[in-house]
Amino acid sequence: MQRQRHAGSAGNTAPSTMRSHVVRLLTVVACAWCASATADFDHRVAIDDSGIWSRTTQNIVRYGAVAVTLGGALWLGGEDPLGRTFWQSVDSMVAGQVVSEIAKRGFGRRRPSQTDDPHDWFNHDSCCRSFPSGEVTLQASVVTPFIVNYAAENPWVWALEALPAYDAIARVKSGAHWQTDVLAGWALGTAVGYWSAKRDQPLFLQVMPHGIAAGVRMQF
Repeated sequence: MQRQRHAGSAGNTAPSTMRSHVVRLLTVVACAWCASATADFDHRVAIDDSGIWSRTTQNIVRYGAVAVTLGGALWLGGEDPLGRTFWQSVDSMVAGQVVSEIAKRGFGRRRPSQTDDPHDWFNHDSCCRSFPSGEVTLQASVVTPFIVNYAAENPWVWALEALPAYDAIARVKSGAHWQTDVLAGWALGTAVGYWSAKRDQPLFLQVMPHGIAAGVRMQF
């Protein structure tokens, strides 16, 4: 699963390109927010916290995605094409979590488990951080670089979208998020993942010691 890349073409992203990514991201989030005002779009569903929808299963998927991403990055290193993609996923995972946390604090939306009103926004205290879903953001941010880099030659890679899809459904079924929360999280994770995949040199890879950047497997 290797592909040719044009050295330097994405590593120095122009300010105008960066601004366009930010504008697109804000547009998607704004659309999700507007959709929440549509009658019956955001609504409570019957709580289902059993089987594959249980919190235990959600955590296995969440921490598993983090472990595989970090493990793949450290093991393969940035000199390997697939390893570079893992490092891009590390970048997007961290960036997505930072942005989603800032957005949660800014929007201050109550969760379905806290209110039956999906229009309850801007409660600036620690109770109300429903929008967007940080966990769906994480899943989308992890898989997007692989899809961007490899889906053209290996269409089966699109199957990775099952991870954010699963998490989106699970979070709604758990009463933890409204429908627009998970859609916004999916959009946010995809946006930061796309941005990361377009960089030749992942940010975290640049600050790592050479031994780690080259990959743990190279030391054996």
